[in-house]
Amino acid sequence: MAQHQSGAGSHGHDDSHGSVKSYVIGFILSIVLTVIPLGVVMNHMLSRTSTMVVILATAVLQFLVQLFFFMHIRESNGPRWNVMTLILGVVILLTIVGGSVWIMEYNMVAH
Repeated sequence: MAQHQSGAGSHGHDDSHGSVKSYVIGFILSIVLTVIPLGVVMNHMLSRTSTMVVILATAVLQFLVQLFFFMHIRESNGPRWNVMTLILGVVILLTIVGGSVWIMEYNMVAH
């Protein structure tokens, strides 16, 4: 009888992939966080600035729902390399976007 060796490409029986309840909660939250900005935009409920704030806030919440309910970012038993990589990606993203906005705002040649 051959023994099952747990390698990089195999899934053991103790892998935690979340429960059906967790997936359903994440799915419902994702739908709600999609419908909220859609309703605000389609019905012209708020001013332009407030609408942008609602869209950005629900986008951030949607990102967190995806991380915790579908990508299982909190359930890792080993080193948190995926969390560190995510933080590095966010820092790089904010640097590029912030630098681009700063250059567009304070570019003296274009004014």
